[in-house]
Amino acid sequence: MEKTVLVVTDAWHPQVNGVVRTLDELARSLKEQGIAIHFLTPERFTTFPLPFYPDIRLALPTRKQVAGEIDAVAPDYIHIATEGPLGLVARGICLRRGLPFTTSYHTRFPEFVSARLPIPESWSYWWLRQFHNSGNGMMVATASLGTEMAAHGFHNIKRWTRGIDTALFDPARRQDLPFPRPIFLNVGRVAVEKNLPAFLDLDLPGSKIVVGDGPDLAALRQRYPDVYFLGKRLGTDLATLYASADVFVFPSRVDTFGNVILEALASGCPVAAFPVTAPKDILGDGSGALSSNLQQAALAALALSREDARQKALTFSWSECARQFLSNLAGVPQNAFAGRGRRLRLM
Repeated sequence: MEKTVLVVTDAWHPQVNGVVRTLDELARSLKEQGIAIHFLTPERFTTFPLPFYPDIRLALPTRKQVAGEIDAVAPDYIHIATEGPLGLVARGICLRRGLPFTTSYHTRFPEFVSARLPIPESWSYWWLRQFHNSGNGMMVATASLGTEMAAHGFHNIKRWTRGIDTALFDPARRQDLPFPRPIFLNVGRVAVEKNLPAFLDLDLPGSKIVVGDGPDLAALRQRYPDVYFLGKRLGTDLATLYASADVFVFPSRVDTFGNVILEALASGCPVAAFPVTAPKDILGDGSGALSSNLQQAALAALALSREDARQKALTFSWSECARQFLSNLAGVPQNAFAGRGRRLRLM
């Protein structure tokens, strides 16, 4: 009999980020395996813009609305992907009804908040512990993130890797670009938590290119007139930029994974980054350069093998991402809707 999974997420289209990409690919992989997946997203509710980031809109759900959605799906498993308003209401309903649920940790909320407001990170971590530790397992993308979160007092931590579309992101898309080489590229949200000045301030030869949109774009364009800010790019346009760059520079210190790192590697573009969670988990020998001196890392990456970068990316897949997700759910009791009592078949 077909199993049903309900994923509750405050992050959804038209947002372009790693959470939405992961959930899209998860849905595709699960449907191929005959697993019915439903999403409870802000689309169904009145929304309001997130302070400091108006392009992201959060839902204003009521308990009755969310409970009705859960009852309509009657899922075997509930996964709460985000700690926003929808996630909070869904968690509360699960706890009141005794419904098992899992969660995932995609965003460093404490660092995100403290970069914008005078709120100590310790306060945010306390709140997050209450959220995640009340469930039946918290999924994280990498081993080092799991170790870090355990040190912050989180428990029942489960690994949930990420994948990459190696047909879209392909070294064969490499072409000449109208920018002086070597080309140092960054792709992602243009926002304070991405630590872009650590890249843009570097003394590097050739060109620096930034692809993406975000609240800091206008200010950074004015501050760095010699940098090429190309705005948001998607699909083959984005894949061509990755393949045509010489080094991908990842200055973030707070990402929980960094799907863009895999996109660069799959495109045959070596990566330069700080030796922190995410880059140090993904990059292997020859596929990237890690250093506390980002300039040294960027220059060292110029000499790395593009084929080694590609081969590293090929060790990741969305099918393995889906397999781990299902494996994590299989260890959780099924919800007590009518006709339950079955176990989830793993891929």
